[in-house]
Amino acid sequence: MSATGEDLPSAGPAGRVPAGGPSRASRRTRRDRTTPPRRVRVVLADRRGKRRAVRTIVELEEQTSVGEALVRSLVRAQLRTALLLTLTTLGTIGILPLLFFWLPELGAWTVGDVKISWILLGAAPFPAMLVVGLVYQWRAERHERDFIDMVEN
Repeated sequence: MSATGEDLPSAGPAGRVPAGGPSRASRRTRRDRTTPPRRVRVVLADRRGKRRAVRTIVELEEQTSVGEALVRSLVRAQLRTALLLTLTTLGTIGILPLLFFWLPELGAWTVGDVKISWILLGAAPFPAMLVVGLVYQWRAERHERDFIDMVEN
């Protein structure tokens, strides 16, 4: 420190002052060196509502009547989704042969050199079934998320 109370730049090797003035460490006061940094509390999750979730999970694991009812509701929702999509798929694909039987002029239409009946019965069901599978997966995951939310809350 100088006579005026200011920190003088510390001399580096060979007695030279570093470019840019004194280093940050040399600018600290004695109080800064002894005071530890302020502690910050980090909270990762809200702990409210955990007791009920734990109780519900125990009921599921021990297969109590409440746990069975919860699982039964999940299975029922997924079964309802599966039956709805199955009936929709079978109804859509199953009606096509009847449509060509009742309207024979529709079966005579061609796209390029291929009859429309071959396209609709031979090629179109595969992308349609892929879409039905994706819709089922999306709905089943949604049912499972709803089930988990119901158990945790």
